[in-house]
Amino acid sequence: MRILKEKMTWLGVAIVLVVLIVFGFAMMGSVLGSEPKELPVALVVLDQPMELPTGGTLEIGKMIQATLSSNSALPFVWYVVGSEEEARKGLDNRDYYGALVLPAGLSNGLYSLVTSSPVYPHVKIISNEGMSTQASTVVTQALGQALRMISVELSLQLLEQLGQQKEQVPVETAKALVTPVNIQKEVIHSPGMNNASGNAPALLTQIMWIGSLVTGIILFLVSKKDVAAASSRWSVIAVQAIVGLAIISIASGFTIWMAMSWYDMEMADAGVTWLFLWLAGSTFFLLQSSLLNWIGFRAMPLLVLLMFFSIPLLNMAPEFLPQITRDWIYSWTPLRFATGGLREVMYFGGLDAASSNALILGGVAVGFLVLLLASGFKAGRKNNQKDV
Repeated sequence: MRILKEKMTWLGVAIVLVVLIVFGFAMMGSVLGSEPKELPVALVVLDQPMELPTGGTLEIGKMIQATLSSNSALPFVWYVVGSEEEARKGLDNRDYYGALVLPAGLSNGLYSLVTSSPVYPHVKIISNEGMSTQASTVVTQALGQALRMISVELSLQLLEQLGQQKEQVPVETAKALVTPVNIQKEVIHSPGMNNASGNAPALLTQIMWIGSLVTGIILFLVSKKDVAAASSRWSVIAVQAIVGLAIISIASGFTIWMAMSWYDMEMADAGVTWLFLWLAGSTFFLLQSSLLNWIGFRAMPLLVLLMFFSIPLLNMAPEFLPQITRDWIYSWTPLRFATGGLREVMYFGGLDAASSNALILGGVAVGFLVLLLASGFKAGRKNNQKDV
């Protein structure tokens, strides 16, 4: 078979393998096997020590704090705050993925379980689902499991104390001692209905990246024809930028309408979400158009690689990523800032919450707008057809 003797056949095989390796690393290498590390969690200890009739001191709050802090299996960094209100403020500011509240009277409540007038204590786990569904789930599950283990230890201690008493133990008291600490769970900043379990911002970002890329390619081809027809290159580039931004405005509005009307995606403020999505799409368009106008279709592999290396990271909390991925990809990719800003707009209260990401995207957009307009002064491009 002559096909097996052709060098092009084996070159094609080598190219396929290289493509699979590159895109395999882009799509799987950065995320498969990822584990959470150093998730920030707030800890509120309101419990006060209780003096025991026997003369000792019962400090359940401090005991739980010490147990959790010394548990190396928990992938958390603990931030002790003075009140539940302070913890909630930090959750609203996206400082923590969750919070554990040990209420006042926890020690008294636990000790009361071995008396004739029991008060059933509880602790509260607050998960910040809008910040990251993935991370908040880890917080809820890991804390729940750790607290259940602590509850078993407390149950054994209370049963030991109860065994020293001679009077009969009521059935209700015995039941309460099996699970002496009730765990209450609360979810805040929930993504809402049909938000792909909190991944809607990443989906909108991907759609906008592809839409802006198609817009950039079409306007790039049209602009080349205008320049070839002896039009002023700079004026053509300026019109290209203006028309492109207008198309992105329409495209972002249509994307929001489509998500809400066709797929029933719940949004707290569709208008504000559209404004931020337009900013993100404009940034993408200006970045893509700048590269296309400066180096032609040779920019396409760069843009495709940027998309494929970025997409797997958009739905992941940075604490789940390997350090090399965080430093070399996550820290600078514009798709990450777009997704983060959309998450803040959609789940944390509008543009005020997304101000930092909006400023970054705005700065990137201005920089690439200048670069795009500067390509209009590039010499020798009018009659050169080799850039495509």
